[in-house]
Amino acid sequence: MAPKRPLEDDADSPKPKKHRTGFKIGPDNLPDGTHRRKVIKIKKDLIHKAKVKKSYAKLKAREPITPTPIPTEPGEPVEPASQDLHPERQAMLDAPRDLTPPVNQTQSFSQGPQQRRSKRPGYFEKEQAFAAQKKAEAEARRLEFERREKEKKQKIEERERFRKAMAKARTGGKNGQRKLGKESKVLLEKVRRIVGE
Repeated sequence: MAPKRPLEDDADSPKPKKHRTGFKIGPDNLPDGTHRRKVIKIKKDLIHKAKVKKSYAKLKAREPITPTPIPTEPGEPVEPASQDLHPERQAMLDAPRDLTPPVNQTQSFSQGPQQRRSKRPGYFEKEQAFAAQKKAEAEARRLEFERREKEKKQKIEERERFRKAMAKARTGGKNGQRKLGKESKVLLEKVRRIVGE
């Protein structure tokens, strides 16, 4: 028997694209519960990482990264390209260096304990200042809240007083007639309040 020869049409056409199935993590038939949620979390993490990697590759292909030049002088500080140095650090770098040799131990013993002891470093000064600032802000918010609550209560009481006065004025007096004198005083007070605002 002669071997089959390939069709001429198949040689010219490109191969069909294979369908990608995506990430396969864990079994498909997991019931709802801890294990399924863990598998879903892992899958989401992998998808996110793949997207980040893909976008980074696109960015890298678009803009090639140029290395930063290394300074030749040893005294020149290396600064990051996008970030400035903290002002305290800059002041430390700009300050002149004290090149005096360290003190001998025999000299330090003769000085006494009061002179050797220096001011303790304030490790938590920034945190304490930040906490004090937060405390002051919280106190200001509390006072503002109390002020607003007081105003709200006053307005509610005033509205209630006005409602009672109007209800009393509208109730029928002798012969079932409205008390226009009392009603007019309440309405006049309301108009003055509106105009005053």
